[in-house]
Amino acid sequence: MNAANLEDRTRALAEWVAGLSAADLSDADRVQLDKLILDHLGVCYRGAFLPWGEALQRYAQPYSGTGSAVVFGSSLKVIPAVAALVNATCAHGLEHDDTHDEGMSHPGAIVISVALAIASEKGLTGQEIHPAIVAGYEVMARAGMACGPDIMHHGFHPTALFGGFGAATAAAKLFGLPAQSIVETWGLMLSMAGGSMQFSQDPHGTVVKRLHGGYGAHNGTMAAQLAALGIAGPSQAFDGTYGLCNLFSGSPNPDRLIRPADAPYEIHRISFKPYPSCRLFHSTIDALREVTDGFVAANDDIEKIVVGGPAVFETQHMMYRPTSMMAAQYSLPFVLGAALVAGPYTEQVFADDNLGDAQVLEIGDRVSAVTDDKLEKAFPAHFGSWVEVTFKSGETRQKEVMDSYGSPANPMDAAALLEKFTGLVTSARPDFPVAQVDDLVRGLSDDTDVSHLTGLFAA
Repeated sequence: MNAANLEDRTRALAEWVAGLSAADLSDADRVQLDKLILDHLGVCYRGAFLPWGEALQRYAQPYSGTGSAVVFGSSLKVIPAVAALVNATCAHGLEHDDTHDEGMSHPGAIVISVALAIASEKGLTGQEIHPAIVAGYEVMARAGMACGPDIMHHGFHPTALFGGFGAATAAAKLFGLPAQSIVETWGLMLSMAGGSMQFSQDPHGTVVKRLHGGYGAHNGTMAAQLAALGIAGPSQAFDGTYGLCNLFSGSPNPDRLIRPADAPYEIHRISFKPYPSCRLFHSTIDALREVTDGFVAANDDIEKIVVGGPAVFETQHMMYRPTSMMAAQYSLPFVLGAALVAGPYTEQVFADDNLGDAQVLEIGDRVSAVTDDKLEKAFPAHFGSWVEVTFKSGETRQKEVMDSYGSPANPMDAAALLEKFTGLVTSARPDFPVAQVDDLVRGLSDDTDVSHLTGLFAA
């Protein structure tokens, strides 16, 4: 493959991004966008009241009055890059944000944060942000698919690594940049790309994982702003000799960058998260529900729990004594113990003052993980796993779930997503205007000014 062909992939993707308009979106696309935006608004607002969200509001305080972008949960209005940093951190900070499974990342926290921030600043409408969100999801997902799952084995966090490119894409669309400038935006973003998985090995210093959403949102916005000023980044950001794929992946497949003409947009391959824990565990939680009769099996009767799944279960998720909320949400033993003690839906079980819960930890100590070759090969297109519970009576029950509840193959419907949204926002503000937000989200296709929507999420 010569350099000209390599460059064509990046340029072809940029030309598709530049050409995408609201007229290209179907009714089904708009319905899916409504779901993505509503889900994002809920997790972002709830995350604004968690410690890292409140800390970043203090970080943003000196920027108050510099722009019109709303910092969720506060009275601050700031420039888009700062709002995107704070809001994307909040949205990614609850472990409840949407996931593109095969791309192994969380696009909504980053892409939608950027789109809403810039739209609020520029007075844009839903007709204008919808194509930008679709393009941002598409590029972020395709970057992940082109690099492949081995980046995690090399120690890179996909949301951090790919998020900036999704953010840069959405921002470039909303700034009206042509294809050449989009190529250069990605080139600028390439030099800011990164994100270590070291947080998965540290039981306490894990808040940086929350920031991986914010870093990407901020840096991608800045890259597009710099490109708009005529500062050029290098071409072939994705598949050049030192581009994203070759730099970070041991087995790149740059052909995945090209979107087949008849394929649905990647927004339709998104998994919504019913449980506030690592996406990898959602099939495990569903399987555990089956083998414990809805989590009601007597915990004292359980001898051991063995989980089979992709190799990352063993290498990155078996911390038995997490000392932070994020570490607990990333710990397979703790998550399964919490599901059996408190159910899988509550975030409160992961709060710092509950991390020493003796019953949760005792059950977690009975959990082990093994790599299943079939599930490893299916990953990350499918986040499948199985659970085998052995009871003290000698009885053994096993259940495999390939596609968890919330995935495209087993979706949450609009009513379930509205219920999730309602629970999130009313836990922070009991009188939150849920119906008004729902109406405004569904009205974005009717040229509703985005600032009417984001204003409802200010303090």
